[in-house]
Amino acid sequence: MQINSVMIEDTFAEAFPMWLARLVITADTPYWAQTAARYATGLAISVVGCACEAGLDAPLSEEKTPDGRPGVGMLIFGFTRQGLEKTLITRIGQAVLTTPTTACFNGLESQDQAKIGAKVRFFGNGFQSSKVIGDTRYWRIPTADGEFLVQESFGISQGVGGGNFLILGEDRASALKAAEAAAAAIDALPGVIAPFPGGICRSPSQPGSRYTGLRASTNAAFCPTLRNRVATKLPDNAQAAYEIVLDGVTVQAVSDGMRDGIRAACLPGIISISAGNYGGKLGPYHFHLHQILQAEAPCV
Repeated sequence: MQINSVMIEDTFAEAFPMWLARLVITADTPYWAQTAARYATGLAISVVGCACEAGLDAPLSEEKTPDGRPGVGMLIFGFTRQGLEKTLITRIGQAVLTTPTTACFNGLESQDQAKIGAKVRFFGNGFQSSKVIGDTRYWRIPTADGEFLVQESFGISQGVGGGNFLILGEDRASALKAAEAAAAAIDALPGVIAPFPGGICRSPSQPGSRYTGLRASTNAAFCPTLRNRVATKLPDNAQAAYEIVLDGVTVQAVSDGMRDGIRAACLPGIISISAGNYGGKLGPYHFHLHQILQAEAPCV
């Protein structure tokens, strides 16, 4: 299969279940809502070395937020439910509460609920108060510019983590330009994020290491400087590779992100598109590149 003369390898990406929450962060202006979300997603790159993986979902107009102010959606993923609950409390308390004019609401409908705001409220030092609207409780925490409003409970559910594809280019500039286009295409979709910096990973990894205690290590097969020392997966004329990793609320969301990202990456200077898997042993979700791309429109 080829798209714009770029070879799409007949392989699959391997992904796995992760716990998921979605926040709706609002503020007096879009700038402060975006600022709170950006700081709340800080160092949420990979569960290999971070407590979670997180990213911005989509800007929200005043008509789509609980308090009628501009806002933004934020997706956050973790390996365990307990770990996700802990990181939600930390990130809302440290990054969202502290940002001027913000409020924070649940953005995920789920029967499984975690009492996040009920714990963040203790920052109020006894001066916090609650308000119930309908069946939903909110906490009002005094701040120096008024108060921080946070929903008591947030929905928790299972999402999909680790969808991926690799962009193999003739040179670093071409590969990076294609990766930037792929990340932008994914960023435009709801329900899916690319959590690495700028949506791009320069250091594809593999499970395990020769060093005790490390969960992952560099995927040497995609490192051009190691092509004479290991069994390389790079074509002879490939001098750079970038990985795009995706997390989504559903299998379909990850599939859509991979499809749009791959199509956007098929630019001049790109030799082929591949994906990372470990023979189906890492996770139960298998995203076959040819199937994903054929689902929307035929390719030549």
